[in-house]
Amino acid sequence: MSTRQPSVVVVIPTLGTRLDTLRESLDSVCAQDGVDVHLVVVVPSEADEARTIASRFGATLVNDPRRGLSAAVNAGIAARRGETYYAWLGDDDLLVPGGLRTLSGMLDAAPSAVVAYGGCRYIDDRGRTVTVSRAGGLATMVLPWGPNLLPQPASLSRVDALVAAGPYDESLRYAMDLDMWLRLRRMGPFLWTKEDVAAFRWHADSLTVSNRDLSLRETDDIKRRYLPRMARPLAPVWEVPVRVATRVAARQVSARARRLGSVD
Repeated sequence: MSTRQPSVVVVIPTLGTRLDTLRESLDSVCAQDGVDVHLVVVVPSEADEARTIASRFGATLVNDPRRGLSAAVNAGIAARRGETYYAWLGDDDLLVPGGLRTLSGMLDAAPSAVVAYGGCRYIDDRGRTVTVSRAGGLATMVLPWGPNLLPQPASLSRVDALVAAGPYDESLRYAMDLDMWLRLRRMGPFLWTKEDVAAFRWHADSLTVSNRDLSLRETDDIKRRYLPRMARPLAPVWEVPVRVATRVAARQVSARARRLGSVD
């Protein structure tokens, strides 16, 4: 019986401006057990302190191409060394202990599946849980037309499927993950668990939080790409209520975060 551990390349793009959360993110990756992790940090060449921190965690350093987040993720993926699975985290996201073991185990047990994802905690600047996303199978079901409920930090993809799908679209700024998932969805099943496997930091300068309207517009444009041509003129029928629901949900999470902060 083989005792070989699943191999995972984890890419963390950073500008090197959030050093405390970067340390926490790197530590959460290196603390994963039951998997063989190759940590890749994509960082500007001039971000000396961030590069020093990443090196201390044994990360492979890749120079940020400075063409946006999608280009940084693509550069990180290009540094892989034959790993089976892939994930990327923001420099303020965290993996829950055992998260990669859980997701890779799901994919190991289902060779036709291309993505596995789990529950994701939304945490504030101090690491306190604001809410938890456990959409389960609903996230995959509504992915082509509804709100994007699939949390990127809590997902793991097969590298061979990712390569076959092509690189992240570097023209996209906010919803590049949705575009990739819609491509991968055509290639095989998505698996899910409601077990928490990651945490997403909800704060004012998060890219999709601070630019909600632009993010929603880009999301709608992406979803239309993958609709049958005949259905595209009907897209506004469901886009409007989905946008409203997404804005309301975001305001509720922000309100919870503010209430949590006011307790101190």
